[in-house]
Amino acid sequence: MTGDLLGNTKALDPDLAERGAGALERLRRRAPRIHCLTNAVAQSFTANVLLALGAVPSMTAAPEEVAAFVAGADALLVNLGTLDRDRREAMTIAVDTALADGRRFVLDPVFVERSPLRLSFAKQLVARGPAVIRANRAECAALSGDDEPAAFAARAAAVVAQTGAADVVTNGQRSLRFERGHPLMARVTAMGCATSAVVAAFLTVEPDPLEAAFAALATMALAGDRAGREAVGPGSFVPTFLDALYRLDGADFSRLSPFLTQEAASS
Repeated sequence: MTGDLLGNTKALDPDLAERGAGALERLRRRAPRIHCLTNAVAQSFTANVLLALGAVPSMTAAPEEVAAFVAGADALLVNLGTLDRDRREAMTIAVDTALADGRRFVLDPVFVERSPLRLSFAKQLVARGPAVIRANRAECAALSGDDEPAAFAARAAAVVAQTGAADVVTNGQRSLRFERGHPLMARVTAMGCATSAVVAAFLTVEPDPLEAAFAALATMALAGDRAGREAVGPGSFVPTFLDALYRLDGADFSRLSPFLTQEAASS
């Protein structure tokens, strides 16, 4: 990470990992339903990730019924991966419904750096007030105008969760950075899309979007780390990852601290 965040590292909150473990336990007790407007490639894997985690997925993208599905869900994911006309309409209806009912939504601006139409629509959704924007470095750069994640988060009034070789989660005042997971995660399609759905799931049990996003990314990274040590390639990684996610518990979170840094932006 560069810019204002450098040189302002604070002592890591010693209870952060413990709170993440507690959020995972609460999520499994609640079993929230997450409505996922996600791309066709990601639907099956995302649904299986949510089920392994302990949440319940729903996936319809039909404009004529999406409002009813969102009204009964606990949180919403809006993923721009398959952005046809019907899905754009459904996404607008879904966000309207979620906000009217006081439900939070996660925006995953997939490939906004590759399409002006997609970028314009994503900026409209940012203005609607997502709780979390989960994106990779290229997507964040396109959407933010090359701002650093913390500056983008402050301007958007949302938590930004930028994932990659190192994950950064920031609300503009406080940033968490950690390097965890496994390289095989980048060899599996829809891993980022599923991560966004997991962020939405944690938003149902954690009031602070920063800590919800941290718990979600940590959960995925820890499961990926365990699966990567057992799998022999991408083919075996997927079922091993789902099993690792299902088996994850509070003790796993205790292994995060050596890989975390907490930083505060300059005033």
